[in-house]
Amino acid sequence: MSIRPKIPATIVTGFLGSGKTTLLRHILAHAGGRRIAVIVNEFGELGIDGEILRGCGIGCEDEGGERAGQLYELANGCLCCTVQEEFYPVMRELIARRDDIDHILIETSGLALPKPLVQAFNWPEIRNACTVDAVITVVDVPAAAAGQFAANPQAVDAQRRADPNLDHESPLHELFEDQLSAADLVILSKTDLADETARATVEALVREELPPAVKVVASEHGRIDLDLVLGLGAAAEDNIHLRASHHDHEEGDAHDHDHDAFQSVSVELPAVDRERLLAILHDLVQAHTIYRIKGFVALPGKPMRLVVHGVGRRFDSYFDRRWLTDETPRTRLVLIGEDLDASALAAALAVAEAVETA
Repeated sequence: MSIRPKIPATIVTGFLGSGKTTLLRHILAHAGGRRIAVIVNEFGELGIDGEILRGCGIGCEDEGGERAGQLYELANGCLCCTVQEEFYPVMRELIARRDDIDHILIETSGLALPKPLVQAFNWPEIRNACTVDAVITVVDVPAAAAGQFAANPQAVDAQRRADPNLDHESPLHELFEDQLSAADLVILSKTDLADETARATVEALVREELPPAVKVVASEHGRIDLDLVLGLGAAAEDNIHLRASHHDHEEGDAHDHDHDAFQSVSVELPAVDRERLLAILHDLVQAHTIYRIKGFVALPGKPMRLVVHGVGRRFDSYFDRRWLTDETPRTRLVLIGEDLDASALAAALAVAEAVETA
């Protein structure tokens, strides 16, 4: 009796806004006939990343018909905390369709710890049918060079230089290091937005956390040779217990880790003035503890939907598709951070609403 091959699964992890969804878009656009199922895990009420992936064709047959069940969204923001409640049922459904699937892509939220997710592949029903082909950690080079992984990067860096024996690292730094400790491959993203000095600094920072066998490669706009990211055959579930992390739990301990302090605020508006909106977002990032902003924007008189991404004080925007005939163009934003005042943020953003002229 022949043994059925396991479905390879690639876990893509990385900090908020590191470029995970852009990488997935590239993989899906160059799948070369591979039948790929995607699990998207978002932090926040609005499925922004899932919508972006649908915009590049995920979930549709070549003829344009809907292919049910190819894109799965887990919207509570932390796969590591909900593997039983949400992840396990999704994997069971994929396993039942294993003859129709060549590969599984799992995009974690920027707040998820990869190690517990990899460990879930040791559950008998999953282990018998699936294997972790690789854990890929995406690192935003400009953000890392600017110290965006700490709540107060300048102060933390100064304290660490003054006394390297003391643990002054923030939960964000610990999360970053845990994502690296689980990696089988590290992709340095947005290298086109950083100079050679910044890139070399970040690469050196990353390599400090990695064993020599883990490769570090660069990518611009998510573009990378698929042979570098698919088919690595790492079987990470076999050795994940050997990869130490800040959030390892003693047996019997409650699963309680630092990202509980994060929260998301969703704001919906009508069409807005683009320049006014971006100016307000810049001001809000400086006035509040906001780590990430993402969403869709409706502009007056524009038939296209504008995608907005913000990490720290850097914002990117682009038109991804036309508004559909059955859609009402609306602006939908998700702000992720700590101690956020939803009412104050909504009131500030309301000023961006476009003024109709007679």
